[in-house]
Amino acid sequence: MVISIENTNNIEEEYLIIKGARQNNLQNIDLLIPHNRLTVITGISGSGKSSLAFDTIYAEGQWRFIECMSSYARVFIEKLPRPDVDLIDNLKPSIALEQRNPVKGSRATVGTHTEIYDYLRIIFSKISKLFCLNCQVEIKKWNPSAVSVELLNKYYGKRVFIMFETKENPEKLISKGFTRLFVIEDNNHYVKDLQDYIKQTETIESFLIITDRLKINDKSRLVDSLEIAFKMGDVKVYIVDDNILINFPKELKCPNCNTKFEEPNPATFSFNHPQGACPECKGFGYILTYDENLIIPDKELSINEGAIEIFEKPALRWWKKQLIKGAILSGINIYSPYKSLPKEHKELIFSGNQYFYGIKDFFEELERKRYKIHVRVFLSKIRKPFLCPLCKGKRLKGTSLTYKLNGKDIGDLNFMTVKQLKQWIQSLDLSSEENKVVQEAIEQILQKLNFLETVGLSYLTLDRQIKTLSGGEYQRLNISNQLANRLTSTLYVLDEPTVGLHPRDTDKIIKVLKEITNYGNTVVVVEHDRDVISQADWIVELGPGGGREGGRVIYSGTIENFLNTISPTANYIKSKEYINFHKKLCLNKEIQKKYNFITLKGAKGHNLKNITVSFPLNALTVVTGVSGSGKSSLIVDTLYRGLSKKLGLDTQEPLYFENIEGIQSIKTVKLIDQSPIGRTPKSIPVTYLGIYNKIREVFASQKEAKQRKFSSGHFSLNSPLGQCPVCKGEGFVRVEMYFFEDLFLPCDECEGKRFKKEVLEIKYRDKNIHEVLSMSFDEAYDFFEEENLLREKIDIIRELGLGYLRLGQPATTLSGGEAQRLKICAEILNSLTSKTKSSLKGFLYILDEPTVGLHHEDVKKFLNVIRRLIDRSATVIIIEHNLDVIYHADWIIDLGPEGGDEGGYLIYEGSLPDFLKVNKSYTAKYLREYLKP
Repeated sequence: MVISIENTNNIEEEYLIIKGARQNNLQNIDLLIPHNRLTVITGISGSGKSSLAFDTIYAEGQWRFIECMSSYARVFIEKLPRPDVDLIDNLKPSIALEQRNPVKGSRATVGTHTEIYDYLRIIFSKISKLFCLNCQVEIKKWNPSAVSVELLNKYYGKRVFIMFETKENPEKLISKGFTRLFVIEDNNHYVKDLQDYIKQTETIESFLIITDRLKINDKSRLVDSLEIAFKMGDVKVYIVDDNILINFPKELKCPNCNTKFEEPNPATFSFNHPQGACPECKGFGYILTYDENLIIPDKELSINEGAIEIFEKPALRWWKKQLIKGAILSGINIYSPYKSLPKEHKELIFSGNQYFYGIKDFFEELERKRYKIHVRVFLSKIRKPFLCPLCKGKRLKGTSLTYKLNGKDIGDLNFMTVKQLKQWIQSLDLSSEENKVVQEAIEQILQKLNFLETVGLSYLTLDRQIKTLSGGEYQRLNISNQLANRLTSTLYVLDEPTVGLHPRDTDKIIKVLKEITNYGNTVVVVEHDRDVISQADWIVELGPGGGREGGRVIYSGTIENFLNTISPTANYIKSKEYINFHKKLCLNKEIQKKYNFITLKGAKGHNLKNITVSFPLNALTVVTGVSGSGKSSLIVDTLYRGLSKKLGLDTQEPLYFENIEGIQSIKTVKLIDQSPIGRTPKSIPVTYLGIYNKIREVFASQKEAKQRKFSSGHFSLNSPLGQCPVCKGEGFVRVEMYFFEDLFLPCDECEGKRFKKEVLEIKYRDKNIHEVLSMSFDEAYDFFEEENLLREKIDIIRELGLGYLRLGQPATTLSGGEAQRLKICAEILNSLTSKTKSSLKGFLYILDEPTVGLHHEDVKKFLNVIRRLIDRSATVIIIEHNLDVIYHADWIIDLGPEGGDEGGYLIYEGSLPDFLKVNKSYTAKYLREYLKP
């Protein structure tokens, strides 16, 4: 293939210049990327896309940023490795928006992350209305101007007394010029001389002193009188013609019960501040409570049979014995199933009495030992978050929720979706004075809400925890933030921003990326999506293969010339090539009878609308629909958890459903998602796949290893026998940077090789253990030519398109899609070595968007592997937007029609031919367009 680089002699165009890039598997490439344009870097998996975009371009920008910082930071500059590149010129300040969601805490929400909630706090602190907790009446803080407006509007022309309430001595009041006081007795009012009350101060708590008697038609006199009254005390106005007394307190105080309230400020409405956080849940909205279902998972058992599972542990048998002995004395039937016990007996088992210690007493005892890590781990397994009973999930104090705007407190707004909040903000009816105060805040909120809608996140609620967002959702949330920031002259590096997006929403992302470039920014995107590639200004394709077969520039130039080239991606864009492999006959009405189905009835969790869905066994089912339509709620939170609980695999509660039918033939259910296979650099693919033991045995069997009495443990990254004593087998040491993300620098002791020097001296076929772990699976296949069993397992990994991965690649560097495909490999490898060598009947696999990060060529390999599972009688259910995967499904389930509250309906379930005829499905519409010749 010919490398094509467009003519760049145009003096009006500026380029990012890269020369001699050799990072990871990049083959000393030279490249030009135009500024202020949208550039897409594409290519098959392992071709070097991330190495170019993140490990070279962004890493250089990060290095230069640190170089400009304090002397403390520069101490580490020599240690922080620069990208392996000869020259990068014309590099703008860079920002990377990756798929990885790094947020682990529960306090960060969509509202706080986007700062929308912060603006709402400002609005509520300025113009919200306070209502008394006891009386439910509105409380206002008055001033002379506001009172005069109120009286002129409502009581114009009427006779009034302007008064103030005070406890001051009558003599002092007389000396200040006040001579009359107002007395109300038996529904009658009297004006009396203050002189007569000089000696009665001990019997009267306070006085109503008259400052003026007038008719409300002279504003200047009214204001003057009110100003005098406000200086002296709380103002009261008696309307003579209506015989009513009105209170106008100058403090936030209830006119009925005299309850005082503090002046609101933004912290009053913050659940991350002690001033506003709910005292019960500390601002989390949920409290961790011991869950009866986790403590007593099988309620069919009796206490004697071990219903209280935690007391079955050998170390806790005493608790069970004393409970049984005391229960008998208390009249509790220890031989009856727990579920049939009376409610009062169940409560007694938890609370205990004079005869025995209850389950709560056991937990109180454990709470005293929380300093022990194993105790904390044990307690975490039997506790579950429940909605806070005090704040009902609103996270705030009761006093903070007494402030309302248009009938809503700020907690109500936090429960709204982006779309609902936008409608509410636009419906606000504010006075001209109120509008002046909060106009800027409202404009900022609407701008951010519009950007969230633009990137396809209108279904998210403000209180949605950031840690629960997928990598794609988190990245798009950050994109909307960058739009709101309106930065210029910046380089943005993005990793597949269309991940998790329905084809309908892809156009929105493209529009956003174009808008960012219109601000004068450069956008570099790693992407496989056909539409994004087709609308890019500049294309860079790497390849031709993965790993060491990749890292070369196949093409660099405009999209117009790209379509005239011959490359895997160009062929895919031009011809809309369909995946060519054996496709099973779609399940039509005639052959559906041959299949058994699992039927999930009455699913109502989250936004699901009481739907009933069927899934054929021994078939590939694809669940699709627009973002937020309820796919994960249906498949992961309801079906998977429901099956896991019924099969005794897990105790986590599923979302609500009525029943699951047809599970008699299901032996096990497994969720293969994009969660990492490990959280430390010591977690590596060969360990996860279970083939590292064989590699270690090979090294331990070498003559020199036997002479030194080295066991297989010496070649383990997790054993102190062979791991580097400094980095503990990670190859890196962490340097804490308080002003920046922590740095991971190569270990000086082992130079990043992770093992002790004496271990590295042991070689197999002239390679030490570090060099073997640095091989790709493709290279290892040839290297272990004498190890047939090892080669057989490695070959399966290569079939799934992961041959480019290194054997010892840290799990922390794997993408979500790579981690998911490794899990699929592990399942296949486990099935090969288990009792089910020839059949996987009764195995149900659930995959969550497995094509993330896959090029069209890799999707072919992936679907071939899925078909292998089905050919061995397994059942596979995939949540997916990829049109290639949907096209090759045996059974399609489409949810929608929209996301959020407007989703959760079953649009279609059945085979492909009938699905293409459905007009109300967005997926069917785009699939029809995709299949056009």
